[in-house]
Amino acid sequence: MNSVKVSWTITAVLAIMLAFVGFKFVTGSTQQTDDGRTAIMMTAPERDMILSEMRTFLEGVQTIVEAIAADDMETVAATATSIGMAATGGEPAQLIAKLPLDFKSLGMATHKAFDDLAMEATDMGDANVVLANLGELMLRCTSCHAGYRFDVEDEDS
Repeated sequence: MNSVKVSWTITAVLAIMLAFVGFKFVTGSTQQTDDGRTAIMMTAPERDMILSEMRTFLEGVQTIVEAIAADDMETVAATATSIGMAATGGEPAQLIAKLPLDFKSLGMATHKAFDDLAMEATDMGDANVVLANLGELMLRCTSCHAGYRFDVEDEDS
């Protein structure tokens, strides 16, 4: 009978821990801000890493726009592929845990959209269609910047 109580206690503790981990996976490490955006709390090096990735997106978009203007679909495809899903996977687990699920989903959808853009440039090669798809892709960027910001957590946290 004691072993049954111990088993139920262990099960209950594990269930509570699992619920907490699930909650943190969805919510991340966030705070609401006065400007209406959600602040994602992280260390300064983590913030630098995320901002560097965003600059890479922006540099890629600039290269893609120039390539579209030159009707150079090969450069469009190569650049889009380099910032597509191939660019994911190097983020530390500790950082991923701090990101809310919506942010993670938006980030992955953006990488996937760059892969789709590369495929469009390779398969169809129509500059107007590629440019329209790039404009649609960039809605993810503006949505993210409108909804989130990165704040550095206190060193004592």
